[in-house]
Amino acid sequence: MNIGIFTDTYFPQVSGVATSIKTLKTDLERKGHSVYIFTTTDPKVPEGTEEPNIFRFTSVPFVSFTDRRIAVRGLFHALQVAKKLRLDIVHTQTEFALGYIGKFVARNLKIPVVHTYHTMYEDYLHYVMNGHLLRPYHVKQISRAFLHNDSGVVAPSARVQTTLEGYGISAPIRIIPTGVDMLQYDHAPSRDIRSELGLNDVPVLVSVSRVAYEKRIDRVIDAMPRILRQHPDTVLLVVGDGPARESLEEQAETLELGDSVRFLGEVNHDEVADYYHAGDIFVSASDSEAQGLTYIEAMASGVKVLALRGDYTNALLDDPTIGRTFKNPSEMAAQVVDYLDHPEQYSNDDARSAKLQSVSADEFGNRILQFYQDATVYYQTAIAGRENRGPIRLHRVRRRNSIND
Repeated sequence: MNIGIFTDTYFPQVSGVATSIKTLKTDLERKGHSVYIFTTTDPKVPEGTEEPNIFRFTSVPFVSFTDRRIAVRGLFHALQVAKKLRLDIVHTQTEFALGYIGKFVARNLKIPVVHTYHTMYEDYLHYVMNGHLLRPYHVKQISRAFLHNDSGVVAPSARVQTTLEGYGISAPIRIIPTGVDMLQYDHAPSRDIRSELGLNDVPVLVSVSRVAYEKRIDRVIDAMPRILRQHPDTVLLVVGDGPARESLEEQAETLELGDSVRFLGEVNHDEVADYYHAGDIFVSASDSEAQGLTYIEAMASGVKVLALRGDYTNALLDDPTIGRTFKNPSEMAAQVVDYLDHPEQYSNDDARSAKLQSVSADEFGNRILQFYQDATVYYQTAIAGRENRGPIRLHRVRRRNSIND
């Protein structure tokens, strides 16, 4: 197949969406398909850089998310490129500019559109005029409008599926969790981060994410004094950058945590696995995840995972040898202490291996390909249905008009 992926977010931007797309692209290409990325320009990519099968369109920083970008032109250029590539299907991965460009391309080429709904926007409304402009109702209306006439929607988790069904989305929805390239994480680290930071003989907690308010890293920091009372040499590494960093640094200073909390900033995507390997336990208190891709990456790196309690995390972390869920900082602290006190008790690797097999990049690619095939059948059936109904509807209108006359 010739597959066109349309996204406002792609590397060198660091995000779960970019990682998901790269994982899918790599696996589909390994399976013999051609994948073309239609995405935004990025100041970190010098003009003239050769990027095979990647097409970038003029963009500007996105409102309230200045580290993200949105395309401002390229509609007809994208169509010209897509015609030359002879795309078989469009897979949109954004509800913004390039998502609409992808839908325009598909409509003109008469090919199906599949969409992955990555973001639970109701958790991000506070970024737009402090939550005074948009309401959950607007998210529902915008989502329904965007997904109208799509041939399939990928929901990375049951939470996303339930939300979309509540919006009244009529397109077929299928839960397909983003896969992880196990080889990227399940190997010896290329860098010894512990040694570099002087942490060889101390317990290390690691947080990997965009350092944003909805990630609730403040709750993890709140738990640190309780943990330090039991294990005084414990260190929390906050890997990533974002708008909440300054306030989190102030919080750590107010709690007098000193070097017990270290902010490492954004790291290269190819080095993220080394930072997972540096930790004994991965911790996250985020309550805004459509799917916690970092949880799976940490799991693939052999690190215990502690995450905020929820339907998705309860299903993922259903064995203490993999990880646990918590409802507040106090409970999180107790779980950290238990893992540090009894490492041998939670050393069985069988459950982790079984869990990872179900979310491998290979399985991810297989399920997406099957959905492409099903969406193509759905599209063709819908087109045939509209063509068959067209003359009948016209005839009925004429009959009504003649009666009215």
